[in-house]
Amino acid sequence: MIARALTLAGGLAGAAALSQFPEFSQQYTQRLGGAVDELHRFVQEFDADASEAGLTRDAALVDLAEGGAMGAARAATMEKTIARYERLRADLAALRAAGPFTRAYRAGHLTDPEIAQAAWEDFKPALPLTFEGAAFAGFGLLAGLGLIGGLIGLPRMLWPRRRARP
Repeated sequence: MIARALTLAGGLAGAAALSQFPEFSQQYTQRLGGAVDELHRFVQEFDADASEAGLTRDAALVDLAEGGAMGAARAATMEKTIARYERLRADLAALRAAGPFTRAYRAGHLTDPEIAQAAWEDFKPALPLTFEGAAFAGFGLLAGLGLIGGLIGLPRMLWPRRRARP
């Protein structure tokens, strides 16, 4: 009886946890879009400055790096910023192209620590009333039932009870 109750509790915990994924991934995607927009503006301004000086982006970075310690530090920062912009832009495109179920498959695009932390800080769990929320809850229920049921059943499989002899 206790094993069944624990298994059910595990299933309900799995359902509650996984049902939140669609909303969290949506909030992450929204924050990611804002970050990409801001980085795009920043990179665009750098490209415009380079163009006004008659330079390409790469030539401007080299020119900046050759301008002393401060210029070299700024060039390195710009290179990191441009690389982050390109990575986040690719992540955003992948997440926008994905539906709610495919986002779970593409969870590797939800990995920017700053954006994930900010989304998590503002995230408020809620009862999912969408089809995808219900589907994730159902999968979480089954996963929780299976996990806890397996953990409880493992000792029984390893050390079966012996029948009492009459």
